[in-house]
Amino acid sequence: MSSGPSSALRRRTLVGALLAAAAVPVVAGCQSKSGAAGPGAGTGSPSASPSATPATITVSPANAAVDVRPDAPVTVSAADGTLTDVKVTAADGTVLDGALDAAGTTWTSSATLSTATAYTVHAVAANVAGTATTQDSTLTTLTPAATAFPSVSPLTGKEVGVGMPVIVTFDSPVAKDRRAVVEQHLVVTASPNPVEGSWSWQSDSKVEFRPAQYWPAHSAVHVDVDLGGVEVAPGVWGKTRDIDFTIGSAMVSTVDIAAHTLTVTRDGEVLKTIPVTLGQSGSGGKFVTRSGTKVIMSLEASRQMNSETTGIGQNDPNYYNVNVKYAMRVTNSGEFLHAAPWSVGSQGRANVSHGCTGMSTENAKWMFDHSKMGDVVVYTGSDRTIEPGNGFNVWNQTYQQWQQGSALTA
Repeated sequence: MSSGPSSALRRRTLVGALLAAAAVPVVAGCQSKSGAAGPGAGTGSPSASPSATPATITVSPANAAVDVRPDAPVTVSAADGTLTDVKVTAADGTVLDGALDAAGTTWTSSATLSTATAYTVHAVAANVAGTATTQDSTLTTLTPAATAFPSVSPLTGKEVGVGMPVIVTFDSPVAKDRRAVVEQHLVVTASPNPVEGSWSWQSDSKVEFRPAQYWPAHSAVHVDVDLGGVEVAPGVWGKTRDIDFTIGSAMVSTVDIAAHTLTVTRDGEVLKTIPVTLGQSGSGGKFVTRSGTKVIMSLEASRQMNSETTGIGQNDPNYYNVNVKYAMRVTNSGEFLHAAPWSVGSQGRANVSHGCTGMSTENAKWMFDHSKMGDVVVYTGSDRTIEPGNGFNVWNQTYQQWQQGSALTA
């Protein structure tokens, strides 16, 4: 009688059970704990992110603004994005200069606007998705109730000497608290060799520029009078001008009052030494020729000189009324270089004039033909010095003194 299955049978039964188990799909590892399908199951996809917020643009001054001050900046700002294009254009097509900040979200103009001018503003910004937003607007600047016109000397096209200052004279006063701003908009450029220079106010309506040293000979000078958007006094606005002139040869002459000589140099070379007569002593010293560095202000082939213009009447023994040839003015007070044929016997020997530099007609013509406005004439040898403002008197101060007279330090 048998007690149970044989060993062989038990082995066959175990093998069959193992094979049956292997045939059943294992699905437990493809299900979550809740029984939901895993990432590979079904036909759905991940949900999309929300749409990016559109960029917005703000322009200041606001659209259709009128009577905008020319010195007010134009700003364009972007929110929820960055600016990709900004252009501010005047009615004549001139584009206003400006720049973006480092973040690319704010553009600010860097130039003043013109008065009585319409501008269009075109701006484009992009959000994080690259979608563009466009903004267009307009503004119109104010029309000034009053303007201050700047007259400039030298005029465009002139050739002048190395001592010539740039003189800007306004037809109405400039407020003291606006002079520094006005200077910033008066830009002088020399080429091919740049110069250091400074403006100095001679009155409330006149400002003058001189280099630290004489102008380099044979230079070109550009004066940018960019005052169209500058308020020079309350309610009074400037005008814009451009001036171009040239510096000729370096004519620098020296008058030795005691030795009665005029030595003329051009570009460092002595051209001629001329015997002259200068202002006589006596009469309280009022005829003594002034020492100092003077600049030729004008040249006249013929000039009527009447002592009454200097306060000497017809009953005065020093009265004169005479037509002179080849007159070259060097002071406002009436000092000239000119022909004085009546004093040839004293020229080179004695001082007998009323303050002018007299020479023979031949020498005066030679000097006249070789001179130009802005040439330098240095006078030495008298105790009477030239007064501030008496002529193109910009070289009788050190450069530091000249700078201290400017509106920037006044």
